[in-house]
Amino acid sequence: MANDSLLGEADDHFHDECGVFGIFGRQDAAAIVTLGLHALQHRGQEAAGIVSYDGSQFHVERHVGLIGDTFTKPAVMERLKGNRAIGHTRYATTGGAGLRNVQPLFAELAEGGLAIAHNGNLTNAMTVQRILQKQGAIFSSTSDTETILHLIAVSKERDINARFIEAVRQIEGAFSLVALTSKKMIGCRDPLGIRPLVLGDLDGSWILASETVALDIIGARFVRDIKPGEMVVITAKGVESIFPFEPQKPRFCIFEYVYFARPDSTLEGRNVYNVRKNIGVELALESPVEADVVVPVPDSGTPAAIGFAQAANIPFELGIIRNHYVGRTFIQPGDSIRHMGVKLKHNANRRVLEGKRVVLVDDSIVRGTTSQKIVQLVRDAGAREVHMRIASPPTRAPCFYGVDTPEKSKLLASRMTVEEMAEFIRVDSLGFLSMDGLYRAVGEASRNNEQPQFCDACFSDEYPTRLLDHEGADNVRTLSVLAAG
Repeated sequence: MANDSLLGEADDHFHDECGVFGIFGRQDAAAIVTLGLHALQHRGQEAAGIVSYDGSQFHVERHVGLIGDTFTKPAVMERLKGNRAIGHTRYATTGGAGLRNVQPLFAELAEGGLAIAHNGNLTNAMTVQRILQKQGAIFSSTSDTETILHLIAVSKERDINARFIEAVRQIEGAFSLVALTSKKMIGCRDPLGIRPLVLGDLDGSWILASETVALDIIGARFVRDIKPGEMVVITAKGVESIFPFEPQKPRFCIFEYVYFARPDSTLEGRNVYNVRKNIGVELALESPVEADVVVPVPDSGTPAAIGFAQAANIPFELGIIRNHYVGRTFIQPGDSIRHMGVKLKHNANRRVLEGKRVVLVDDSIVRGTTSQKIVQLVRDAGAREVHMRIASPPTRAPCFYGVDTPEKSKLLASRMTVEEMAEFIRVDSLGFLSMDGLYRAVGEASRNNEQPQFCDACFSDEYPTRLLDHEGADNVRTLSVLAAG
């Protein structure tokens, strides 16, 4: 999806979530984590942090900005000593911006130091925090991750494994966690496995990461996906697998395949690039159109556009060129250039578009304002017709599982028909992928409406967990750790 946050279109795309990475048993641990986070930069560009342990003390570095701008400085890396480390790259889905919310979060507990990093979003964090605060807990951040840290801290269990288990049994929503103590690295996925987490090996050192691309960059071997509801405890003796939750049917986020994950990742056994090409094929079959050229909205629309072009036997061309060197903090010197709008990041390739019937392929439409500008860009370049095809179903509902999305009333598809949306973005025709088409693209025959195979709440408005923080606390369960308070 076109990312135009620097153009005042901050809410016209899904903001990427967060990425986690950890390694245990390697002397250059922090350097490896830095490389891993660099590969996961697409999952969060706001800030990053690394916590390492050198056998006697923990070292914490948290900085606002990109990995390459902060953690490549020699002075920073020299401070991150130790043979084990975890890291996090962040986009603020809860808690807002600011260094106090940058992860991993670290605390000195009675049993020693504990660092924790989290990809996802807890749907009962505020509910739990209110209970903890009434009992005297003091929160130093507004991040939902700190809720997990507090639950571990107040647990009466003696062993860190048991304390961790007791804590994660009291949280709801989506979470892929990586934690570090003086002796262990712990990873855990929520019972539905909404967010990804993989296990890797680098010359005998164990790795946890959000995506397989983070293993590729350091030459590590992919071992397996951490299973939904699984907790792995990594020590010098190896990897121990624990299942703290009652088994549930997995509901991996299907939008990871549409947009969030890097196309060169493999998640839950599916190569993301191949899935996106399959999406384009399904889209061409479902929404055919007579046209001269298929053009992706870069960069996320490219694989689907390739699949569409191949299936429709229409030439694929790069009719829009993206400027990759305009940063998120680009400063507009004044109103005189604000009218340039989308041209700061995209430029039309007139020789490809002029006089042509163009199919534009993008991953989704959120508010629609960016799509409007892209369409006008193509028309200004002389396109005779502009048809837009979207590589996902209409986005009708916000995500509460680690993705920053506008509220429902601001989503174009929640208040307009497809025909009205086409008129709003000024295209000759508009087509979305069907829900079954999306499921076929990931290898399923169709969507099981009684028990969906994935989390597709942003399209279906059907959430796989309770949303306590958003529905009120009338049905809050008793928290075992807090019941005695």
